[in-house]
Amino acid sequence: MDQQYGQERFATTIESDEKVEPRDWMPDGYRSTLIRQMAQHAHSEVIGMQPEANWISRAPTLMRKMILIAKVQDEAGHGLYLYSATETLGVSRDELQEMLHSGQQKYSSIFNYPTLNWADMGAIGWLVDGAAIVNQIVLQRTSYGPYSRAMVKICKEESFHARQGYSILMVLAQGSEEQKAMAQDALDRWWWPSLMMFGPHDSESPHTEQSMAWKIKRITNDDLRQMYIDQTVPQAHYLGLTIPDPELSFDEETGHWSIGAIDWDEFWATIKGDGRLNRERIAHKVKAWEDGQWVREGAMAYADKHTPRLNKSA
Repeated sequence: MDQQYGQERFATTIESDEKVEPRDWMPDGYRSTLIRQMAQHAHSEVIGMQPEANWISRAPTLMRKMILIAKVQDEAGHGLYLYSATETLGVSRDELQEMLHSGQQKYSSIFNYPTLNWADMGAIGWLVDGAAIVNQIVLQRTSYGPYSRAMVKICKEESFHARQGYSILMVLAQGSEEQKAMAQDALDRWWWPSLMMFGPHDSESPHTEQSMAWKIKRITNDDLRQMYIDQTVPQAHYLGLTIPDPELSFDEETGHWSIGAIDWDEFWATIKGDGRLNRERIAHKVKAWEDGQWVREGAMAYADKHTPRLNKSA
């Protein structure tokens, strides 16, 4: 395709709010930005299985165990959808794994925090998946077609994840004093990291302006964070829990909740690999990848063996 024609068609597609598809011409920067964002999203889904899988065998009831198993399986599926969508941009899944393992690509900073007790499963579902939903509902309108379509199913499942987390904390908050203390402690530890999930302030985000222009992102980091705060604070109050922020206040004039300062030093240290569990999370992921090599080789050998027969019958 002629480059000038491709540029004009791409600009028209973005301006008219249509979807860019894999075979369409797109700027190199658009492609690389999508690969970075979609890969980080996929990596986060897969790494995010670790803190929850750790509690499957210790769930308090059979029902809770079944729900948590289903949730972890969902996260694996989300990673698969997103890796598949990212591959449409011309990068292989093996390349994406290598970039994650070597530190060239990142995953959400939230998954570098430990899960200390069962209440953390509630906090992750309510706060972490709740933050993900706020961000991902908007991504259903992102300008890249495969990413947009993948988000439709993912958002439906994430809504279930948030509800199961809130359900866990509701039971604890209505239980004994010890159980309510567990719920409050989980909120205390996960509140600020969940706010960091939306990324740095817009003024300090190197990608926001261009991603907004390309309509990869539709709402800025700070606006998404505010939407999340406004939705989550009343939910905490309903549970009878206290948001761990002495500066939290409601602005009658704007109709928004205001918060204190986020510790961005903690955020940047975690992003750079100095979080509490960065090394452990990646080491576990690398080991799982290496241990599964024989499965991938077997699947490829099976496919190679049967492809001629399938092609002949097609």
